[in-house]
Amino acid sequence: MDETEKIRVPPSQFKADVWAHFGFRNKEGKNEMDMTHAICRYCSMSIKYCGNTTNLRAHVQRRHPEKLQQQQPPQPMMTQTTLDSKLAPSSVRAKKITESIAEFICQDLRPYCVVENRGFRSMINTLEPRYVIPSRKQFTEVMIPDMYEQVKLQVKKSLASTESVALTCDGWTSRATEPYLTITSHHIDESWELVSHVLQTRALFESHTGTNIAQVLGAALEEWELINKDPAIVTDNASNMTIAAQLAHMQHFKCFAHTLNLASQRALKLPTVSRLLGRVRRVTGFFRRSTVASHVLREKQALLNLPRHKLITDVATRWNSAHDMLERFLEQQPAIHAALLSAEIRKSEKDICTLTESDITAAEEVVAAMKPMKVATLAISEETRPTLSIVAPLHAQLVHQLQDNPSDSTLTRELKTTICQDLNKRYLNEKEALYKASALDPRFKALPFLSEDEREDVYNGITAEATRTKWALQQSKSGLEAESMEDGSQDPDQEDMSATSVSKSSKLCSLADLLGQTYAAGAAKKLKTAEDQVMEEITKYKEEAPLALGVNPLEWWKEHEGRYPFLSKVAKKHLCIPGTSVPSERVFSTAGDIITAKRSAIAPEHLDQLLFLNKNIKH
Repeated sequence: MDETEKIRVPPSQFKADVWAHFGFRNKEGKNEMDMTHAICRYCSMSIKYCGNTTNLRAHVQRRHPEKLQQQQPPQPMMTQTTLDSKLAPSSVRAKKITESIAEFICQDLRPYCVVENRGFRSMINTLEPRYVIPSRKQFTEVMIPDMYEQVKLQVKKSLASTESVALTCDGWTSRATEPYLTITSHHIDESWELVSHVLQTRALFESHTGTNIAQVLGAALEEWELINKDPAIVTDNASNMTIAAQLAHMQHFKCFAHTLNLASQRALKLPTVSRLLGRVRRVTGFFRRSTVASHVLREKQALLNLPRHKLITDVATRWNSAHDMLERFLEQQPAIHAALLSAEIRKSEKDICTLTESDITAAEEVVAAMKPMKVATLAISEETRPTLSIVAPLHAQLVHQLQDNPSDSTLTRELKTTICQDLNKRYLNEKEALYKASALDPRFKALPFLSEDEREDVYNGITAEATRTKWALQQSKSGLEAESMEDGSQDPDQEDMSATSVSKSSKLCSLADLLGQTYAAGAAKKLKTAEDQVMEEITKYKEEAPLALGVNPLEWWKEHEGRYPFLSKVAKKHLCIPGTSVPSERVFSTAGDIITAKRSAIAPEHLDQLLFLNKNIKH
């Protein structure tokens, strides 16, 4: 039998074109292909095959080049031309890719120079070889500013669709020691969703006086068309912010998280607590600096079956970091004690010592006494639910929980007294507005922390405000109807028909139109004033079962808006106000990802645009 006839066709899964020149022989004595060696169909040479066709292709090119040329048909010239042609910048695909890169810069806070980076350009070229990446200047001066203007129009439209808006404002300093002022907005939309926007982050190189800040606020209200919405503003407790709100004629609320921080900081400055924090800070700082100590600590954690958590060192401006430091220290105290007594550490560091038993007891007392303050801080920092309504109940509960207990130690009593004294002097001028917000939250509408007379005063204030709201709506409706009458835009045919009908029925229905509601079905009905209607709503509202604390009050108002048309409008006004200026402060963290050591010279205008787009682009 001819040698070539013994060569079998390779299996169908062998797709490479080189298999047109090779096959396999059967294993000796079996009807099964031996795929360890490929057999050339032209010279019957056996070539070892290990899953790679490089050797096979090299054999054909070296021994049978004419067979390879016959196999490859000539390529049409237009294919190369098509691959080499570039996308026009004005083409739909090129525009889409450019917009996507601009969004990538904003959403991931990438520097503009990323479009010049070799790796980024290589990736884009792999994805779309025909696309030409615009220059860095094009993104800086054209693409990002255009996107900013487009999103700004969307934000303005969102703000224009609501009747009530609240702002938060806070100042901060960048890595390059440039001062900025950030303003955020908050409102409840038609679907009863809490909507937040970062409006602006502007450099404020002048002195941060109340007058200068008030000018920035006034300009922002005008730029974002919020003057007629009479927005409230939430800031920290600084006196310049209070003065700025007064000069801008805005209702002012002080950040509750900042208030908790001030009260807690006073407690942490007590001599006993301050000395304790210093000792703990010294130990945690040692483990942070020493790689040997950190390694020994991890070994002791594993040996004692403790969580492999790192120790925490507090930050002076955040009281809760001191609480976290003590809490973590107590959790890891057995491992810390064992590590500090180990030979590896003792021979290099002899001055570091563990805390005494009394120190450990004091740390436990501080953590337990200040735990309610930490829980309150976390609760008030929520951004997806109303938080102003939580302030009064939390404030009252904290003051109640921090009252002296006969079983309290001297240190615990000092802590509680210091915090209570500070909390009691806060919110003296904002109580009425805070109580209204709590009353309009179905979770706290019973106002159990107030006396009966105080509760009555709160609901009387809500009644008056809802009545004013109803009259304003009626006047606005009357004004629109008057404008419609003055337009005289009725169709001529309709005018003829209406004239005929009026002549026939005006005498019959004039009295019905005027007095029908009062004298319907022959029984006279007492006319309800606006105040009567509002009081009726409030009575029904107070009879509703309280909402569970874990339920979003906005969902409740969404379901009951039709039942309380006037009260719901007042609720929107008060529940959209944040209880803290945390939304503004969180922008600082985002800004820290933009103003890095390599980008410390970024222009304030570009920083404003990037922060605005990062927070407002819909993902």
